[in-house]
Amino acid sequence: MKNITLFVLIPSLAFGNSYSTSFPLTEAPISEGGKWVNGGTTGLDWTNINTTASTVAYGTITGAGGGYNDSTAVLQGYGPWGSNQSAAGVVYVTARNDAYDPEVEIRLNVTVAAHSITGYECNYSLRTAGIYSAIVRWNGALGNFTRLALTNTGLPELQNGDILSCQNIGGTISSYRNGVLINSVSDTTYTGGSPGIGVDLDETGCSCSTTYGFSSFSATDDVSQPPANLQTSVQ
Repeated sequence: MKNITLFVLIPSLAFGNSYSTSFPLTEAPISEGGKWVNGGTTGLDWTNINTTASTVAYGTITGAGGGYNDSTAVLQGYGPWGSNQSAAGVVYVTARNDAYDPEVEIRLNVTVAAHSITGYECNYSLRTAGIYSAIVRWNGALGNFTRLALTNTGLPELQNGDILSCQNIGGTISSYRNGVLINSVSDTTYTGGSPGIGVDLDETGCSCSTTYGFSSFSATDDVSQPPANLQTSVQ
């Protein structure tokens, strides 16, 4: 059973932004009152995140674009966000196919503009074998990215209800599964932007799937919050 703080926006005069949602609306793409921007609608070269009410935020990537046009949505609709950011998502997965190499992603310090996405991605594959998790820096143009850290041995299969989280504190970017550290790396290229989510499907010709994504999401730039439990808990 999931205990989740739903759809809450707490702005501040400077930093101290927090946001939490269980995606209560059915939207294509996700907006939640203009709070989200998407990789397809705004970025143009990527794809959007859609939502099924109170169930899942899922990707619309088809595998075109060389497998790099990840479905992307970030909280760029308000702010500004502080440079120190933490975000967490409860993973939703009801089916998986190793042939298509799907993954879910937590995003930090992301800025989406026409033909450009910059920022950081903490991903985890939804494979049953050959499982990997990485921290990636997006450098702007489609397909222009730098892998900063990678773990591809000894990782457990990501399960429905697992919490994938990521934090950037003073340029140290760390990713976690259920509060257990996976990767950590230092990079100070991007200090602006905002947090969000992504979904990838690295295979040409596949249609979008509602079988995996996130069932809830929380983010904050209040560094006193624990990175693996950002107002979201699973029991």
